[in-house]
Amino acid sequence: MTPATDADSKPFIEAAVTGAVAWVLGYVFTYLIVSGDIEESPLNQLIEAFEGEQATYEIVGWVFYNAHLVDVSYSGLGPLAPPQNFVGGDGFTPFLYVIPPALLVISGLAIARYTGASDVNDGAISGLLVVPGYLVLAALGTVLFSISVGGVSGAPDLAPAVLIAGVVYPAVFGALGGVVASVTA
Repeated sequence: MTPATDADSKPFIEAAVTGAVAWVLGYVFTYLIVSGDIEESPLNQLIEAFEGEQATYEIVGWVFYNAHLVDVSYSGLGPLAPPQNFVGGDGFTPFLYVIPPALLVISGLAIARYTGASDVNDGAISGLLVVPGYLVLAALGTVLFSISVGGVSGAPDLAPAVLIAGVVYPAVFGALGGVVASVTA
C-alpha cells in the first residue's frame, strides 16, 4: 500500500482517521468490558431514578477517560461527589489502562509502515500524525460524556482531557509505534 500523497508529504488525512479510529475502538473495548457492571451500578440507578433513563454510555466514557489518567469533575455536589477515578483500586480492572496506549502504538506503527518510514525520526514523526484525530474526539468526548441531573453535573475534566488524553497520549504512544515500525522495517 502506498500513501495517497506525493513522496514529500505526509498522509495527514489517513493518520487523523487512524487516530480517530483508535479513540473509537478504545471506547468500544472499554464499553464491552465495563458496561454490564455500570448498568447495575448505584450511580447509574440513581441517574435513572431522576432522569428516567440510564447513563451507561456516559459513565463508560468516564471510565475511558480514567484509563487516560483523566479524572471526572463534578459540580453541585460538594463533599457528596462520587469517585473521580473508576479504574483500579476498588474500581474496574487496571487492564483498562493498557487499552489506549496499545491502540495508539498500533496506530503509530500502521501510519509509519504506510509511509515507509525507515529511520527513527521519520517513524516518530509519522506516528505523531495520529494526534489530530485523537485530539478532536478527546475534546468532543468531554461534551458527549457530560451528565446533568437537576443542578448537579459530571464530566471528564476538560483541560486534562484535552492535554493528557488528546495530546500527550497520542503523541507519546503514536510516536513510539512509529519508532517501532521504523526499527523493524
